[in-house]
Amino acid sequence: MPDSQYSKQNPQDQFPQADEQQSSEIPHPGTTGQMDDKPDHGEDSYRGSGRLTGKRAIITGGDSGIGRAVAVAFAREGADVLIAYLPEEEDDARETVQLVEKAGRKAVAVPGDIRDEQHCKDIIGRAVSDLGGLDILVNNAAFQMAQPGGIGDITTEQFDRVLKTNLYAMFWLSKAAVEQMGPGSTIINTASIQAYQSSPELLDYATTKAGIVAFTKALGASLAQKGIRVNAVAPGPIWTPLIPATMPSEKVESFGEQTPMGRAGQPAELAPAYVFFASQESSYVTGEVLGVTGGQPLS
Repeated sequence: MPDSQYSKQNPQDQFPQADEQQSSEIPHPGTTGQMDDKPDHGEDSYRGSGRLTGKRAIITGGDSGIGRAVAVAFAREGADVLIAYLPEEEDDARETVQLVEKAGRKAVAVPGDIRDEQHCKDIIGRAVSDLGGLDILVNNAAFQMAQPGGIGDITTEQFDRVLKTNLYAMFWLSKAAVEQMGPGSTIINTASIQAYQSSPELLDYATTKAGIVAFTKALGASLAQKGIRVNAVAPGPIWTPLIPATMPSEKVESFGEQTPMGRAGQPAELAPAYVFFASQESSYVTGEVLGVTGGQPLS
């Protein structure tokens, strides 16, 4: 494993192919403990340098996967962190809280379903009351469920859940957050390679990720005059509990092999992109999408 994110390494073999040890699918929503091959969130490798000292951040889906990696990185960069997550992900959430606190920062855990508008408002309220304000919002939580039969197998119930989780919640959270944010604050959305190279079995999910790209660009332009920046990170195939929990086993077995890097990425490899957008280093960047895709083009 790498000494830190600064160590020189060959990116092709920096991490092994992530799913080599995963023996079966796991029930949704999936937890880290259910995985045979645990993702790397930077627990042993991410080294902070004070880039977010004194900042206060919300991360939805912060219990595991990309969200946990971002929480670890933000805390080690000096930020206090609120994580929002589903109640059935409590075990993962506790582990993330421990990692944030181990970094010497305050952690607030807020369980609930972001498909509820009032809950989204309550998340923002908890950040203001428990952290003393809000500087960074990371809209990361998402729902997907692969349907090999395409549109014919996607029910209205599933379509509604995907849109409510991935788009409505982002809208509700961002709208409430902007009321609490001052100049220098940032909103970071998690898009996806699926916004550009959409898979038929993820039609509904890909639709929302394309919407996130459009939302990011429009909101970035709208809030620039307030000194609030809005950007997005577009991951490629990243090894998280969502993969074995929402994809058939044959897809899991080859997950990430189609990338030029030849492997799936690890959550730890995403975290620096979020830190960049959250920090003042990206002060002249808004409405942008940064792909972290193992070489797959955003086109």
